[in-house]
Amino acid sequence: MDAVTSSAASSASASTPGSVQGAASVLVLKKAMDLQASSASQLIASLPQPALATSGSLGTKVNTFA
Repeated sequence: MDAVTSSAASSASASTPGSVQGAASVLVLKKAMDLQASSASQLIASLPQPALATSGSLGTKVNTFA
């Protein structure tokens, strides 16, 4: 967890349930978590796809009897 998310989590847990401040804290926490999820998915999508093996004995044969 980064500093923004941990700060939002501590603020959301310290506020009174059912109050306006509590609802705002939970909303900020949800937005921070959504931002982290979006950033993580962008990082994963930017990874290069590895090339499949086309020759040799490593990675080109599958033992279906194992």
